[in-house]
Amino acid sequence: MVAAARRRPVWRWAMRAVASAVVWTAVVQLASIAGLWRPRVLADCGGGAAGLAALAGEDRVAARLSPPALVPRRVYRSNGYLLATCNGGLNQMRAGICDMVTIARHLNLTLVLPELDKRSFWADPSDFGDIFDVKHFINSLRDELIIVKELPLKLQLKIKRRLYSMPPVSWSNETYYLKRVLPLARKHKVIHFNRTDARLANNGLPVHLQMLRCRVNFQALRFTPQIEALGRKLISTLQRSGQFVVLHLRYEMDMLSFSGCTHGCSEKETKELTRMRYAYPWWKEKEIDSELKRLQGLCPLTPEEITLVLKALGFTKDTLIYIASGEIYGGERRLATLKAAYPKLVRKERLLSPDELRPFQNHSTQMAALDYMVSIASDVFIPSYDGNMARVVEGHRRYTGFRKTILLDRVKLVELLDLFKGGALSWDEFSAAVMEAHQNRMGQPTDRRTIPGRPKEEDYFYANPQECLGSQGGLRDVS
Repeated sequence: MVAAARRRPVWRWAMRAVASAVVWTAVVQLASIAGLWRPRVLADCGGGAAGLAALAGEDRVAARLSPPALVPRRVYRSNGYLLATCNGGLNQMRAGICDMVTIARHLNLTLVLPELDKRSFWADPSDFGDIFDVKHFINSLRDELIIVKELPLKLQLKIKRRLYSMPPVSWSNETYYLKRVLPLARKHKVIHFNRTDARLANNGLPVHLQMLRCRVNFQALRFTPQIEALGRKLISTLQRSGQFVVLHLRYEMDMLSFSGCTHGCSEKETKELTRMRYAYPWWKEKEIDSELKRLQGLCPLTPEEITLVLKALGFTKDTLIYIASGEIYGGERRLATLKAAYPKLVRKERLLSPDELRPFQNHSTQMAALDYMVSIASDVFIPSYDGNMARVVEGHRRYTGFRKTILLDRVKLVELLDLFKGGALSWDEFSAAVMEAHQNRMGQPTDRRTIPGRPKEEDYFYANPQECLGSQGGLRDVS
């Protein structure tokens, strides 16, 4: 009896301790949910409201500095590895990378980080990681597919002995890849695509594949921090001066040589461009009628022609124009007319110091990445030719809210320019005709043109990715 009486106070004390712990835990949890409690408040009794505000500020800073949460990894049984060697310049390779991700996802393959073209005219030694943020690329797509930096060692040794390499058929749909390519990937374990340009159809693909192409292009393919920082500096410098126009002046030696467009060139320059075309065996078209191509709208406008067009479109002498391009063929001499009409003509080489640009020198794709960033952010974008850069930028600007892009009708412009220069049109007539021809060519929403059986003549997917331009994507600002 005495022992039992002694145990009662101990039992009551234990029950009270448990009850207190339960109550205290409940209070702390409720206070935490209401946002009234911080772990450090208990240790810092003198903080008060100021202490809570400071802690809230620290939380915001920590959230900004902390890495974003990883998307959940997609678990799937891989059917093999896909190696891809991209061909072309920056934007042709960019579109190719988007297609390779989409194909690998569709076939449940593991994608090896794509290899970039180092044998083109530009001979740029840049690797994927010199242009794009590799970690972001891999992590941002981990819920879709596995991307690795290199093959496992065992497979590296295997492909040294034998690698199954092929160029997929251009403009192919998903059925081609399921029926023709997937069995090859399963058989060989590693399959190599030695070309990546235009390997997926523009139209007729399931919406989820089209949406993935957009996700890769507009979200996963982020430039390296070094390129992003310098690109943002360029944009900030231009924006401090007010609105600015980007003119993508595709009047470079490779473009003129490849296209055979020599209008406005001297006899000596024409011979030089022709020799260059014959020197590269993969440029199949050798004999070219330059004037015929120009009349068909297949040549970039010359700097002198673009000057007249800009004036006719209403751009005044004080317009700030940024030229996005490589080295202009003919140098400063060919830019003289444009500079006289638009004194506020700038390029990255003028806005950035030699020290800032030095790491990017002799790397044409990295220099093009800077121009790409500025082109996306400009108030107006005007390409003189509808090459890969022009089309991919056009699509990116559509995605970010249909920013103004003046898509020049070169067939109509060549006709009007020749009439004006020949005296058949006055300046006012010429200007009015140019304005009228471009009323509906300002990058507005439009359906992508489809031509069954003639995919090369269709509107390019990346110029108008209409499946991605609804409420799920198109009106977001991702610049």
